[in-house]
Amino acid sequence: MSCSIDASVGQRCPECIRSEGTQRVIPKERVLSRTGGAPATKTFIAIAVGFYLLSSLGMREELYEALAQSNQLVGLGEWWRIFTPVLLHAPGITHILFNMWALWVLGPQIERGVGTGPFVGVYLASAGMGGAFMYLMGDPNAIAVGASGAIFGLFGIWLNWAVRRRNTAHGRMLLRQIGFLLLLNGALPFIIPGIAWEAHLGGLVAGFLIGELWSRARDVRSRVAVAIAVAALAALMVMVL
Repeated sequence: MSCSIDASVGQRCPECIRSEGTQRVIPKERVLSRTGGAPATKTFIAIAVGFYLLSSLGMREELYEALAQSNQLVGLGEWWRIFTPVLLHAPGITHILFNMWALWVLGPQIERGVGTGPFVGVYLASAGMGGAFMYLMGDPNAIAVGASGAIFGLFGIWLNWAVRRRNTAHGRMLLRQIGFLLLLNGALPFIIPGIAWEAHLGGLVAGFLIGELWSRARDVRSRVAVAIAVAALAALMVMVL
């Protein structure tokens, strides 16, 4: 297939970008805009908001007991708890507002680029890997909630794309943007107590790894399989250790 070059930014045409594994994640222009055609992104936001409302209406204790990541309970065999904290957020509006804003901004482009199935896979796999890092590296008595691990998985996808396109003007611009956001978030645990940086790191690693493997995947089934494999790896790490 022939491919045109945009000389002003050193970018390949959108058709070629969409046909090359990881490059399917992000169209050439309007990188962080539009949320149409992203049903999973909207569904994840709706579910998180729904659970937040239930928590605010007096069900917080029951929901935390059932779904929060308690490292003690994970250690007793409840390994699925590394995935379920993505449904819950801390009291107050700041936590859920920031996470849902980030999902709204980062998610749709990825979902449209790779498909809804793979997007669901990377979201859950990143949540699981974030939970695994939280369990393996965090306080044994910690209790964690929030979608931050999954959100940082999306950061990892974008970071992988930017690194792979760092020799283009657009890739360098995106790398600076993502780098700044990661540095800012990396500094927050030293400023605001209670932030689970371990979950952030685990999600970022999972997203970057999946993005790299997606660059070699040529169809939706392969991308779904990659995400499932990383999610299974997170669960296996916890179960074995």
